[in-house]
Amino acid sequence: MATGKINVSVENIFPLIKKFLYSDHEIFLRELVSNATDATLKLKHLTSIGEAKVEYGNPMIEVKIDKEAKKLHILDQGLGMTAEEVEKYINQVAFSGAEEFLEKYKDSAKDSGIIGHFGLGFYSAFMVAEKVEIITKSHKNEPAAHWICDGSPEFTLETHSKTERGTEIILHIAEDSVEFLEETKIRELLTKYNKFMPVPIKFGTKKEALPKPEDAGEDYKTEYIDVDNIINNPNPAWTKQPNDLSEEDYKNFYRELYPMQFDEPLFNIHLNVDYPFNLTGILYFPKLDSNLQIQKDKIQLYQNQVFVTDNVEGIVPEFLMMLKGVVDSPDIPLNVSRSYLQADGNVKKISNYITRKVSDKLKSLFNENREDFEKKWNDIKIVLEYGMLSEPKFYEKAGDFVLYPTTDDKYYTLTELKEDLKDNQTDKNGKLVVLYASNKETQHSYIAEANAKGYKVLVLDSPIVSHLIQKLEADNENITFVRVDADHIDKLIQKEDEAISKLSDEEKEKLKLAIEAVIPKENYTVQMEALDSNASPFIITQPEFMRRMKEMSATGGGGMFGMGNLPDMYNLVVNTNSEFATSILNSNEDAQKELVKQALDIAKLSQGLLKGEELTAFVKRSFDTLK
Repeated sequence: MATGKINVSVENIFPLIKKFLYSDHEIFLRELVSNATDATLKLKHLTSIGEAKVEYGNPMIEVKIDKEAKKLHILDQGLGMTAEEVEKYINQVAFSGAEEFLEKYKDSAKDSGIIGHFGLGFYSAFMVAEKVEIITKSHKNEPAAHWICDGSPEFTLETHSKTERGTEIILHIAEDSVEFLEETKIRELLTKYNKFMPVPIKFGTKKEALPKPEDAGEDYKTEYIDVDNIINNPNPAWTKQPNDLSEEDYKNFYRELYPMQFDEPLFNIHLNVDYPFNLTGILYFPKLDSNLQIQKDKIQLYQNQVFVTDNVEGIVPEFLMMLKGVVDSPDIPLNVSRSYLQADGNVKKISNYITRKVSDKLKSLFNENREDFEKKWNDIKIVLEYGMLSEPKFYEKAGDFVLYPTTDDKYYTLTELKEDLKDNQTDKNGKLVVLYASNKETQHSYIAEANAKGYKVLVLDSPIVSHLIQKLEADNENITFVRVDADHIDKLIQKEDEAISKLSDEEKEKLKLAIEAVIPKENYTVQMEALDSNASPFIITQPEFMRRMKEMSATGGGGMFGMGNLPDMYNLVVNTNSEFATSILNSNEDAQKELVKQALDIAKLSQGLLKGEELTAFVKRSFDTLK
């Protein structure tokens, strides 16, 4: 029997591991199962190139709980270790087994799928164990080794009677970690971290029904046998070639990832690149509503099929974090706990690649079946609009497939829109005016007036639309976006000089004073306008600039400082050519107040601004006039 001290650069590594090196104690199981997988895949590679003169067979990893003895076992049938290798890879923490292995076999091992390394990953076991044993038999013809350490730098290393190839790790669970002796807890961790490991993982057994014999009678009772309970899928969809997968395969994998998600994904994007970095994965566009809540933790990050984190910030572009799916790359640099990303050039390249791949997929979907793409537009638009604002490389490509729907359910790209509107919606100054509504119902009367003049009105109803149109205006010369209720339609797209008012300047001033005496001055500015005599007498509008700045301020950035806190301001446009304006002028003071109040309430009602007590009073007053 040999004894000695573990060769580390601090007097006692274990308190350091427990307190600082790992942020989450539960990942010990991921590390140990990952090491077992490493050992199995290394053996597979060595047998394939003739270095290991053994049968690879159909190895599996097994996790067992001995609750009574307070022990947790992790067993593999991989390449195992000699006593010398235990001394080197376990006791001399400064060495990394996988790094040396990869260096020796770097040419032939390039595509062998080797995951990680021995070394510090193994020592995560001491986060939950007061004593750890390793019983290991190498694939080489040498005696098995038995290593024991109780959480101090001292260890013992002796021979063991084990005859089967592979390694068994035995954790003597500490009193403060007995939760890891519960079957439900271990199953939860294996499912979370090892669900798609490339080697089968056994955890207990399960009952499986035997086939019913052909000659069985009506009184036959189904018979069951115990079979290995394999908790993982070693060959998940993202590890396969896109040509080998059907649409149903992609949908089935989505259900496997999100068993509690009942909506089908709209479409998927299969990531598959091996140069200048390795990256595989599948991203799904789920159905989204029009809100800006980024639903994080929906994309899972793996490193060669080992779950790392569901926080993919920095790897997946921010606008795509509303998607779901899997990204897997051995080239993403991780610290020893595999939990936090270190920013470097590879990560940025990966992010750029994903952006390009998503752009290309969207363009092909648009070109191949535009009608279907249009049907899905409302479910995906928030992602694409956010991408245009946040990712310059995506914005460059977005013009090919981003759509702008109209109130009559027609869809245009920006290029198509400019071409279609230029003849009818260019004002007298040569500027193309794009009208839009944020709500077809509440702005219906304004949309109807615009349509009556042959104008098209877009429906732009996402919370970031103010930011988006600000960017589009900056990047497209002689184009302006104006919400359809920002002014009277004749003012929004001015074709001629101002119409002549029927009222004299003196009469207009008198009318203005009569109206201002009734309306709340802190919210409304009265504007006297000479409009068509058939136009509404009172129209409430909200100035485009002020409203847009408030919206941009409310959704973050872009607006003037503090504008989001300002009260809503409206213009009350009074049509001086309407008969109603003349009626007000010709009425006594009391009648003027009643007329103005009723007309203002009607105008507010058309904008959805009449609510609560005011609405109740308006309804009662209106019924009273019918008596």
